[in-house]
Amino acid sequence: MRSHEPDYLSPSEVAELNLEDAVVRINRSAAVVKGGRRFSFSALVAVGNRELGVVGLGYGKAREVPSAVEKAVKDAKKRLVKIPRVGTTLPHLTEGRWEASRVRLVPAAPGTGIKAGMTVRRVVELAGVRDVLTKAYGSRNPVNLARAALRALLDLRTKEEVAETRGVAL
Repeated sequence: MRSHEPDYLSPSEVAELNLEDAVVRINRSAAVVKGGRRFSFSALVAVGNRELGVVGLGYGKAREVPSAVEKAVKDAKKRLVKIPRVGTTLPHLTEGRWEASRVRLVPAAPGTGIKAGMTVRRVVELAGVRDVLTKAYGSRNPVNLARAALRALLDLRTKEEVAETRGVAL
């Protein structure tokens, strides 16, 4: 597991990307006031560029759903990271944890597709991974699962990075 903070893309790099977003989850909460219930919405959104392996998660809250989604997209664009891939899959098996959720991502043969639930699927898809097997353990809370999946993706390293860390020639 990496102990350091992820390397976020700079605003100039983000401006050049052709990004697409996917709403992972919309939560509604209510505050009971004198006149009745006052609703508020929170949105978790994944943003990514499938070709370059760039992905980010954002969270936004507002009184209306479109405003919450807009804030979440803006937040996700600030947190974009580059994910290493080998062809259409991952370089190695990895596991990510967030709160009570755990997500395991396993590299798969070309043509396998994305075997994942909707939450993890959206994050992995936008990261540009096309062949992967996944398993979620513990809490199935969509917010925690999405963050655990992103953590797992952040722990990926290429052969070159591992060789450099160990001081070995390939």
